[in-house]
Amino acid sequence: MSRIRIDVRGSRRLAAAGVAATAATLLAATLSPTAVAADEPTRAGAIENAASALLKHAASLQLTTDEGTKVRDVVVDRDGTQHVRYDRTYRQLPVLGGDFVVHLKPDGAFHSANRATRSKISLASIVPSISAPKAADLAANALRAVNLGETLKKLTAKPQLVVDALHGAPKLAWRTSVVARDSLGNPVSRTVITNARTGAQIDAWDDIETATGDGKSLYSGTVPLRTTLSGSTYQLKDPTRGNTYTGDAANQSDLCLLTTICVSRAPSTVFTDADNHWGTGTSSDRASAAVDAQYGTDVTWDFYKNEFGRNGIADDGKGSYNRVHYGNKYNNAFWDDSCFCMTYGDGDGTTLGPLVGLDVAGHEMTHGVTSKTAALTYSGESGGLNEATSDILGTLVEWYANNSSDPGDYLIGEKVVRSGFGAEALRFMDKPSKDGVSADYWSSSVGKLDVHYSSGVANHFAYLLAEGSGAKTINGVSYNSPTSNGKTVTGIGREKLGQIWYRALTVYMTSSTDYAGARTATLNAAKDLYGAGSPEYGAVGAAWSAVNVN
Repeated sequence: MSRIRIDVRGSRRLAAAGVAATAATLLAATLSPTAVAADEPTRAGAIENAASALLKHAASLQLTTDEGTKVRDVVVDRDGTQHVRYDRTYRQLPVLGGDFVVHLKPDGAFHSANRATRSKISLASIVPSISAPKAADLAANALRAVNLGETLKKLTAKPQLVVDALHGAPKLAWRTSVVARDSLGNPVSRTVITNARTGAQIDAWDDIETATGDGKSLYSGTVPLRTTLSGSTYQLKDPTRGNTYTGDAANQSDLCLLTTICVSRAPSTVFTDADNHWGTGTSSDRASAAVDAQYGTDVTWDFYKNEFGRNGIADDGKGSYNRVHYGNKYNNAFWDDSCFCMTYGDGDGTTLGPLVGLDVAGHEMTHGVTSKTAALTYSGESGGLNEATSDILGTLVEWYANNSSDPGDYLIGEKVVRSGFGAEALRFMDKPSKDGVSADYWSSSVGKLDVHYSSGVANHFAYLLAEGSGAKTINGVSYNSPTSNGKTVTGIGREKLGQIWYRALTVYMTSSTDYAGARTATLNAAKDLYGAGSPEYGAVGAAWSAVNVN
């Protein structure tokens, strides 16, 4: 679920005539008193440098005395270049699309900034015309509208007053989280943005970010596991990866009154074993699905650690946890920020099998990485990029695993689909339209598609950048990737694709990044990594042009 909790590290407010000195004093109090060596900038030093930059460049960043900022994330490059990501408030209200990234030179001097929106925020009043109960009713109706034919139970809605800067001129709005249970007892939820003056719906999106994939031991053969010995019993808990563990949800579901407040949660009773040999590779043994989930977590952790130096999903060394056997024939898997956990359903057995898979784990935990970095809004083109980020990096997790029982490929969910699904995979990166609904190329209507289908444009770009266009067979799978302009694209490999996309996500993208912005972000990333005149830089531009993003 998209339950994003802002990690407040270095909070500050702007004051009159630019920024008052008291703001800098308050900020400095949160930082280590140790001096930051100019040639070895630390995270704390980067925050301090960024604070100074905000003081000097408040006007150009359109930060006013009514606005406050909170640090969300910090990236320090090997050469000392620093990137500090902020969220923004306006008169203490959260600003949707108010996030921005400040880029600093190795010596701490201001270089540039990326902003989710360039619109100046100036509201005559923050008193809504539409009441909170009315906004809650409108959001509840919006949830019912996308679940026609379902009898929704235990429906609750919680409005929060915000400033919406994502959709045109900044305006006062209600952001309402509405949740319920369907007829099977499984959770459904939606975030609805409502104009607080008129009551018109501005935007809405599902809070459960979905994807399906493959893994072990149901899917990936026999895999190594790190476990914890407690007395004479082994626990499926990995002390080498932040104590990540896997528990049994006992086919129960969460009961959440709000998207961030759950009255009760399905259990996550950690799996135990007497001889440290887990599962049988069949669904009749509940531990088999647990092995898949734990293995997926392990490989995803290692992928981010070894490829990008990221220490866990939140880059803080702390592990998440998995819940398997969730709900009743639940055809889904999701990452939930509020519990910092992965949850897997067993599938209905007809269209989908158990959703414990390697690229499921990679996909869903990447939603967690996205929420801690660019926080791409889960609707419109940014929502497509959010889903594509999980497809792209989740696919690279599968390739990274190098598992002979599940060779790397550019198919999404091929291990999980069953005969009733009617296709060999959920999505196809080489030619997304093979699923019947996804977009191969960008058009002005792409943002109106469901985010799992608008993601096709970026998935296609990623395939072309890694492998190139035309017909080929890779790991026994046949691909034939076309281009919108009829030009041939030469791939630069998966390793470079991953490095470029991850840097674009963590350094340049913001909550409102669209496809044009993604082209700019990835070109900036390629320039940083390989140079403006490099073949890699040229390939990024060519691959975007091949999917009609120019």
